[in-house]
Amino acid sequence: MTTTRAVWEEEPTAVGRIGKPLVLALIALVVAFPLYVVVVTSLSTTEAVTRAGGLVVVPRELTVSAYVQLLSGGVVTRALLISVVITLVGTAFSLGITVLAAYGLSRPGSLFHRPLLFVVLLTFLFGPGIIPSYLVVNALGLIDNYASLILPAAVSAFNLIVMRSFFMGIPNELIDSARIDGAGEFAILRRIVLPLSKAVVAVVGLFYAVGYWNAFFNALLYINDNTKWPLQMVLRTYIVQQQPLPTGAGGVATGVGLGLSPAPGLAIKMAIVVIAIVPVLLVYPFIQRHFQKGVIIGAVKG
Repeated sequence: MTTTRAVWEEEPTAVGRIGKPLVLALIALVVAFPLYVVVVTSLSTTEAVTRAGGLVVVPRELTVSAYVQLLSGGVVTRALLISVVITLVGTAFSLGITVLAAYGLSRPGSLFHRPLLFVVLLTFLFGPGIIPSYLVVNALGLIDNYASLILPAAVSAFNLIVMRSFFMGIPNELIDSARIDGAGEFAILRRIVLPLSKAVVAVVGLFYAVGYWNAFFNALLYINDNTKWPLQMVLRTYIVQQQPLPTGAGGVATGVGLGLSPAPGLAIKMAIVVIAIVPVLLVYPFIQRHFQKGVIIGAVKG
């Protein structure tokens, strides 16, 4: 009796062997070309941008003057430092809370296991809403406080469920043997569970880091003092809305950096975009190898 194999199990044809690299190369080109244009434009002189009539495709006169002006102590420099600190502190805090909660919910005998898990799952269906969230943050006195950029988004239900599923896939024999040796829950988590869960911790940490780095809506709601704006608020105000950047409460910037006018050219705007996306591009290659194991296994097991 002959069995029919699935299409993806068949040997690729000559057309398939040739066409697959071509299609992948075309997709890579479509993805990389806009980034290339943004980088080249940010490194171009005002004259080169003027001759190109906008975005520069073919580099001619390259200069880093746009980056020098942006990183010379102006609004962008301050916003960049704020975003870096918020991302580092927020990621560490969120990852710590998520690991503890996921481990507790992965143990069937833990206190209030099912009610807490039900509350977490409920957040997939119902959100608190903008106005109730703002009222809570305001009641806690967190308006114009950097904590308002971290606490409202401290825990993601999706990340929590993924990590819990991964923890549940760890053999119970390892945990039981540790308990027999006298290890407590924190010791088991630190010495057994976390070393076996580096992949999911790395992936969830990247999710949190990218979320904090790209977030601007919480800053839009809770940060009235424009000297406390993160980088994404600068992007929104300066590039999307085409508004001058303020330097303080009620003030307007005389320049993004030293010697820069409040209405810079396209190269300055593209340089801000590059500064905003480069950190994620630098971190991703170090975490990429963990994605399949950290997300797919954690999502289907348990």
